[in-house]
Amino acid sequence: MIEPKDLQVVVLMGGLGTRLKDYTKECPKSLVDVNGKPFFDYQLKLLKAAGFRKYLFLIGYKADMIEEYYGDGSDRDISITYCYDGKELLGTGGAIKRALDHLEEDFLVTYGDSFMDIDYEETIYRYFTGKAQGKRAVMTILKNNNTLDKSNVVAKDGNILLYDKMNRTEDMEYIDYGVCIYERSLFEEYNESDKFDVAIIQNRLSLKGQLAAHEVTRRFYEIGSPPALNEFREYSDKRFNKKVKAVFLDRDGVINEIVYNDDTEQLDSPQKPEEFKLLPDVVEALSIFKKKGYYIFIVTNQPGAAKGKSRLSTLYDINTGFVNDMKKEGIELEAVYMCPHYPKRQKYTKEDYLIKECECRKPKPGLILKAGKTYNIDYENSYMIGDSFTDVKAGRAAGVKTIFLGDLKCDACKKLCDIEPDIITGDILKAAQAVE
Repeated sequence: MIEPKDLQVVVLMGGLGTRLKDYTKECPKSLVDVNGKPFFDYQLKLLKAAGFRKYLFLIGYKADMIEEYYGDGSDRDISITYCYDGKELLGTGGAIKRALDHLEEDFLVTYGDSFMDIDYEETIYRYFTGKAQGKRAVMTILKNNNTLDKSNVVAKDGNILLYDKMNRTEDMEYIDYGVCIYERSLFEEYNESDKFDVAIIQNRLSLKGQLAAHEVTRRFYEIGSPPALNEFREYSDKRFNKKVKAVFLDRDGVINEIVYNDDTEQLDSPQKPEEFKLLPDVVEALSIFKKKGYYIFIVTNQPGAAKGKSRLSTLYDINTGFVNDMKKEGIELEAVYMCPHYPKRQKYTKEDYLIKECECRKPKPGLILKAGKTYNIDYENSYMIGDSFTDVKAGRAAGVKTIFLGDLKCDACKKLCDIEPDIITGDILKAAQAVE
């Protein structure tokens, strides 16, 4: 497994932007103004926050403007190289093929006119675990059931069974999201002058069982038309320019039941999707937070995979299932930030890269502070809510108010020492009613 800083990001920026012609007469789509900044600055903010440092921009229309604005990336603490489309547009696949000499063995592809807020570490994980099983690419997919656009993917158990955007079938529930990771070798068989779309490669891989899936849960934004551009302007202004207050919620014992683990004969976090059961009043409580104007983040330590109790893919699946269930209830969660690490290797550890000292495991504040990298969080008026002393300590270290769920008449008092929660209450519903 590699870290984001070591994976190349290829950005397709060569489109003409014909539907946005009133805006693209003077500049390429990626540089269209959004609240005083070029559009791609917002997507680059997400990518940098995820840890990516190496970029290859595939540019065409008004390429000189893009290269002049972003340069070599050194002033942004990244590195950028460029490849030009040439006189004839070759499609997304052809543009990548033209850049073959610049491509590394594995690379992530995204678009210069799309804002895609996902867990990129999970995308990388899904790609490399799939590669170990003979797959050659991963596609991010969103369960849209023909909303926003027509579905074109059949997926099951982390695999793409069929991707076909030309011949749609009734069992297609997902849509390709726009972020993929590929093996370089997939493009070597084409000629440099070949004109083709990456969809051809994706379709072929799906039919061969060589395309892994990463199911994402948040909608994407693109600026292909004036209405879409205006929609993103409104969204980005609220998220990045205006201070937003947030609640950071621990998961196990706050959102869901603690379960009995037969293997360890102890109470534990759910290690299987079917073990994940919501506690009473959670949906009502989350609805109250939303009505009061809070963004909702889940921040959870989940060392089960590091300890060998489950696979990391299963832990991701549990979180995805929860987020999708909340969407059905009309509740949009901003993100689930999960620390999968553990400092010491255990007897049954299988995924050794999860064993490390990190900055995200509570009581350290890393998971809470992570939101501030891509949101304009009003930390002074935000809350950390949990049932453990580690939640209170993490919240205090991050500079938010803290709510402890429980009576605090136990050893937690000793561990907290001189740190006291701002509020002590019985459960998440009472916590939702207590916040201002």
